[in-house]
Amino acid sequence: MLARLQQFTTVSLLIAAAVWAAWFVDAGRPAWAVMGALLIVFGYALFLAVEFVLVWFVHGDDPAPKASAGQLFKAWVGEVLTAPRVFCWQQPFRSNSEPDFLPSQPGRRGVVLVHGFVCNRGFWNRWAPRLREQGVPFIAVSLEPVFGTISDYAPIVDQAVRRIEQATGLTPVVVGHSMGGLAIRAWLAAFGGLERAHHVVTIGSPHRGTWLGRFGTSQNAREMAMGTDWQRALEARESTLDAARFTCFYSHCDNIVFPASNATMPGADNRHVTGIAHVHMMDHPEVLKEVLAWTTGPLSVASGKASVDALPAR
Repeated sequence: MLARLQQFTTVSLLIAAAVWAAWFVDAGRPAWAVMGALLIVFGYALFLAVEFVLVWFVHGDDPAPKASAGQLFKAWVGEVLTAPRVFCWQQPFRSNSEPDFLPSQPGRRGVVLVHGFVCNRGFWNRWAPRLREQGVPFIAVSLEPVFGTISDYAPIVDQAVRRIEQATGLTPVVVGHSMGGLAIRAWLAAFGGLERAHHVVTIGSPHRGTWLGRFGTSQNAREMAMGTDWQRALEARESTLDAARFTCFYSHCDNIVFPASNATMPGADNRHVTGIAHVHMMDHPEVLKEVLAWTTGPLSVASGKASVDALPAR
């Protein structure tokens, strides 16, 4: 469903830009043709700019370092370049181009990849070849219904975990971007706790909601507002959750989940990444490096964390 919706949106914008340009060129107004077409195609960049301005003003006394204007501008550029690749190409047209990878030989720990709001499994297309070349089994899910409650995604995550367990004989590393981190927590609460996951890595997940959630219109978006009944109910079901089994990546330039510390969990290994925005965060080399470390590296007796020194940063 989401892929078709994003296909329609992408094609419609391109047609609208072409029609606008043709109309004004025919009318002898080429400047209007160019400016209007560019605004239609790249208008999303203005919308993103508003989000980064809000990040600046909403920071308040959040314990995360406040981003400078230069860092926010750099993050905005990165997000402007990343968003169309993800939302206008990978997800609408290439969502099934990278199939799940389940080798016939068990014994290597696998990964379950859980995308965020208004995304599908195509979100992970850049990760899939890297995991495959490292021999890491993986399953990337698509969460449906797109605009339902986050609680309904728990069985989808559970099915993927079961498939990985059956193929590898090992509990997987479970990775969630944005809303995907909440879907993982809903799965843990509903299907047996952290015994089912070797480790959990979240990337820009609104563990304590996000300021932008107040503008949500769908059920899952409203559940990600700050201090919602859904979040309180989830926390009540997590009384025995060991947050030390989580690594949470967050950024002071996250244009979707802010204030930035809302993407952290008390007691977790919270990792701040500097000057990078919400979607672009999944391209940060340290994020994939950490995931690979939990599939391969030995645990440090001193810290309980996987060693990442032997893994190349790309």
